Amino acid sequence: MSNRFVKRASEKSGLPPGTIVHVGDKRTEAVKITVIDYDKDHCQMKEITDVEELLSFRDNPTVTWINIDGVHDVTIIERLGRSFSIHPLVLEDILHTTQRPKIEDFEGYIYIVLQMFYLSDRKGEHDAGPEVISEQVSLILGPNFVISLQEAGGDTFDPIRMRLKASKGRIREMGADYLAYALIDSIVDNYFVILEKLGELIEMLEDELLADPGPDTLEKLHVLRNEMIFLRKSAWPLREVLNRLLREESGLISRTTQIYIKDIYDHIIQVIDTIETYRDMLSGMLDIYLSSISNRMNEVMKVLTIIATIFIPLTFLAGVYGMNFRYMPELSWKWGYPFLWLIMITIGITMFFYFRKKKWL
Repeated sequence: MSNRFVKRASEKSGLPPGTIVHVGDKRTEAVKITVIDYDKDHCQMKEITDVEELLSFRDNPTVTWINIDGVHDVTIIERLGRSFSIHPLVLEDILHTTQRPKIEDFEGYIYIVLQMFYLSDRKGEHDAGPEVISEQVSLILGPNFVISLQEAGGDTFDPIRMRLKASKGRIREMGADYLAYALIDSIVDNYFVILEKLGELIEMLEDELLADPGPDTLEKLHVLRNEMIFLRKSAWPLREVLNRLLREESGLISRTTQIYIKDIYDHIIQVIDTIETYRDMLSGMLDIYLSSISNRMNEVMKVLTIIATIFIPLTFLAGVYGMNFRYMPELSWKWGYPFLWLIMITIGITMFFYFRKKKWL
């Protein structure tokens, strides 16, 4: 079973709740912290190295987006928690990078966990198709700030950065809740990109299945089926996260932003429907593959059975005249050997055409 489905968290075994321990892929790269501070009239972007510098943005009237690439440095996460009064259980969840999507409402901020996906080539498995890689994204929505924490650099947020820089759309006119909506929307929209590429692979696999299925076809079916299960594990909980954002009355989310969140909710429903459709298609393709292999085996067994049936009387005749009795009829007859061959060939041909007439061959 893939380690994506069974996660180990032995590092936390026996530790009390709220213990700050990183659980996930071990990384050595430096943590990158970028800040985008903006309002309707200006936008400031910069990279910082000291978490304490973030304090100057905490109480600003402007909207501040703090993005942290890398959560493996426990010290930085602890200092971030002290600077923004984040609960230790939230810091624990941020560092525990195997969380399922969820939402928690605290006094003064909302904590949201999401899964971001992208495709990566499989090492040494060129014919199995790309692999879906997940990365945990934690969002902390405050009155005038949004903190996004990712496991590594690289994300789907570049269009949002470009919109902020170019002052396009309404994002510069709205508050921090709209920024959080935009980040979630960017992640969900990327689900469609992933599913579109996987859908193309399923179509190609379907053509291969109908043309000439082989052992590689079964492997590809198994791989794609696992990818659908993997995506489903994140899509279904995200539906509940968005539903809570719509139902709960929080002072951090305006009625205007909730309308946009409803649009994301509709999108995640489409994602779930697409995943379920692909899963059903792959299950049906697996049944077709097994039926095809079974039919092919039946055809082979039918041909072998007919050949064996034809040779049964021939083997009988050969066995009779292969007995080493001294006194047997036709042993001393001049035409005995060719006559026996004539009988055997006649029987074989007669049976062959009889089977052809019955459409058994």
